[in-house]
Amino acid sequence: MARASHKLAQARRLELPDAQRIDGAGGYLAPAFIDLHVHGGHGFDTMDATPEALRGMARFLAAHGVANFLATTVTASREAITAALRNIAECIGAQPDGATLLGAHLEGPYINVKARGAQPAEHVRLAAPAEYAEWLALTLNAIRQVIVAPEFEANVAFMAACAERGILISIGHTQASYEQALDAVRRGARQTTHTFNAMTGLHHRALGVVGAALTCDLLTCELIADNHHVHPAVMALLVRLKGAQGVIAVTDAIRAAGMSEGQSELGGQIVYVRSGKATLSDGTLAGSLLTMDAALRNLQAATGLGVEALMPIFSANAARQLGLAHRKGSLRVGYDADLVLLDSALRVQMTFAEGRPIYQRRT
Repeated sequence: MARASHKLAQARRLELPDAQRIDGAGGYLAPAFIDLHVHGGHGFDTMDATPEALRGMARFLAAHGVANFLATTVTASREAITAALRNIAECIGAQPDGATLLGAHLEGPYINVKARGAQPAEHVRLAAPAEYAEWLALTLNAIRQVIVAPEFEANVAFMAACAERGILISIGHTQASYEQALDAVRRGARQTTHTFNAMTGLHHRALGVVGAALTCDLLTCELIADNHHVHPAVMALLVRLKGAQGVIAVTDAIRAAGMSEGQSELGGQIVYVRSGKATLSDGTLAGSLLTMDAALRNLQAATGLGVEALMPIFSANAARQLGLAHRKGSLRVGYDADLVLLDSALRVQMTFAEGRPIYQRRT
């Protein structure tokens, strides 16, 4: 990542006759963001199971600097999840005027009902081979990431099936102990889902999943940097303990993101949107209204770190976790031209996906 003025000055010296010149002086040119955990936005949701919904999400994400994303499901019936996965499999790739869909992120249904958060309790279940084998087969490797509660033996078998296929396994919505979390790491888990939320917390004699996340170098920590899910001081602590290489910013955004306050929906449940938060009727946080550019601003304010130091959290680490670090997540010759141009206030000016302009701010 570099100051845009420097990068653009180099481009001018190349004197490419057909090149479009963009004045980004005073801003930042950076790898475009990668959102591994996003349910929806601007009125669209993965569970709508339509190409239109994924394209709508892609356009919304592009406006906030995202060039690549995983469409994330919720805990639901077998039929609803199957429909969503089929739709994702058929739509993988570049979206018209929007971010590139890299695949599916399966959140639930194989979680712990006692740590379900806003996941519908009636659909939480143990992993069943007949069910997940169909999903793994029908989507032709579209599933790139899964969330699982590893404390159940049935779910351990699911983890093994995912590990065999190179699917990123994340520990989440769980009441696993520290020891069970480390056993999950031995079985292939490499991430924790929205760290600190919907998992066993840290106690000095019972470290829980949070303790495993903070002390195990093999675990990379998702973080929802919206100042609601995690206190800013704890966000700063996480970055200090794990380093910028050990944290991945995600939005966990729902269809209400980018919309006005009022009622919305998540997994068939009524969601109430007010004061920058989305909650169920009992006050449980229901995903977020966060965008990746806002997360960058929030994390910079919380940590006091420079933009360049924070950028791996928003791009390179996600690319690494998905096995795409050889072509995405960095500004290097030969890499996909996934770029975001930010102004000095870290507002998105332009977003590019593989060299295609997919968003330009109107002034």
